[in-house]
Amino acid sequence: MGSPVVLGIESSCDETGAGLVRDGRLLGHALASSMDEHARFGGVVPEIAARAHVHSFGPVVRQALESAGLRMADIGAVAVTTGPGLSGALQVGLSGAKGLAYALDVPLYGVHHLAGHVAADTLEHGPLPDPCVVLIVSGGHTSLLLVRDLARDLIVHLGDTVDDAAGECFDKVARVFGLPYPGGPAIDRVAREGDRRAVAFPRPMTGARDAPYAFSFSGLKTAAARWAEQRRVAGGELPVADGAASLQEAVADVLTRKAVAACRDHGVSTLVVVGGVAANSRVRELAEQRCRAAGITLRVPPLRLCTDNGAMIAAVGDLLVRAGAEPAPMDVSIDPSAPLEYAALHPVARSAVAAA
Repeated sequence: MGSPVVLGIESSCDETGAGLVRDGRLLGHALASSMDEHARFGGVVPEIAARAHVHSFGPVVRQALESAGLRMADIGAVAVTTGPGLSGALQVGLSGAKGLAYALDVPLYGVHHLAGHVAADTLEHGPLPDPCVVLIVSGGHTSLLLVRDLARDLIVHLGDTVDDAAGECFDKVARVFGLPYPGGPAIDRVAREGDRRAVAFPRPMTGARDAPYAFSFSGLKTAAARWAEQRRVAGGELPVADGAASLQEAVADVLTRKAVAACRDHGVSTLVVVGGVAANSRVRELAEQRCRAAGITLRVPPLRLCTDNGAMIAAVGDLLVRAGAEPAPMDVSIDPSAPLEYAALHPVARSAVAAA
């Protein structure tokens, strides 16, 4: 008899996702996004996101089951994002997941959101090599990790962002350029018409004395904003396409340069690039070029698995089940700012700890 079907629930930000995985194979998934409701505010509004999750939770789970040709009774375990993310959004997903696990009498697993992004690649390319270097690039996180057994071992941070993440830089600069939210896809789309060498934007933290695997995109964001301001003061139309292409090139250059260096310095032959910014066309293109030149195998999930989704959480749950990991207690809570240490994340609310 094979492993149980794992239902994964993701609700850390503005997407409600449900996915079904068994033995490393994606059976079905569904996604509902509240992005359009946030667009006029230029960013995610936590209260709007939480309400959207409440409305979408049931329909998304049903859609995922329908896409897999399964029934609720076929679910053998439930995995849910317990952090990091927006507090109210996480609470909705966790409450729903607890209800399902209790009603079905199946084990519940808390999952770290970023470990989900790492596991997403396994649904396309199979088990992760041990070891591999993982570059996580999203709206709130930019990290270089050394990963061994994702379900069992401590995840080693080689470097993290010290301020703005790459996706956050894209969002903020897009707003300055007059582009719509979310900024990453808008920058990518407009950049195709621009000259990536038009503006000499800085490459932050690439000096000899800088931390070799750390990232900083706050200064790049400011440089792009100052460039736009100066062009507007000088009069005439802002060359948005050139600005977008040059910004995208700077981000892709820094990300891929440090990622390939991390692989080389640690004797690792596989680089895995995941997260929302992994969908950026120039990041993917430059990573492929530099990995090929360095003799490194590059793995990047398909676009549908780069952004937040329930399939990636189900993938972690499936790994945990097969590794014999302990399920979460039913009083498991959320941790909106949880550091990434292990794939499983089973925090318990302080009040519950104090009562014990």
